Amino acid sequence: MAGKNRERRTRIKLGVRKKIAGTPERPRLSVFRSNSGIYAQIIDDVKGVTLSAASTRELGEKVGLNMENSRNVGKKIAEKAIASGISTVVFDRNGYLYHGNIKALAEGAREGGLKF
Repeated sequence: MAGKNRERRTRIKLGVRKKIAGTPERPRLSVFRSNSGIYAQIIDDVKGVTLSAASTRELGEKVGLNMENSRNVGKKIAEKAIASGISTVVFDRNGYLYHGNIKALAEGAREGGLKF
């Protein structure tokens, strides 16, 4: 079953990535979710570099994946982005449905001051 889900997410991800790309003025906020944590990167696709990153690993020891931690990762990535002069981004949900932890991360990033 896991293979089918992975293939489905990859197919959706490619469809999303055809439509969006990060530029130096408006980089891409990409999200990855695993069973144990959530990770966010701000990427400039023109240069092919990661400008900033945040994850649940930065929140402390023995921190798992839940809505509160996802929101905190969103706030942390927004804080790092604003410190490096980035205020607007393109949100890349990376093939995941926009609910639960992905939505919590996006709301946390908006609360932190990012616009998308």
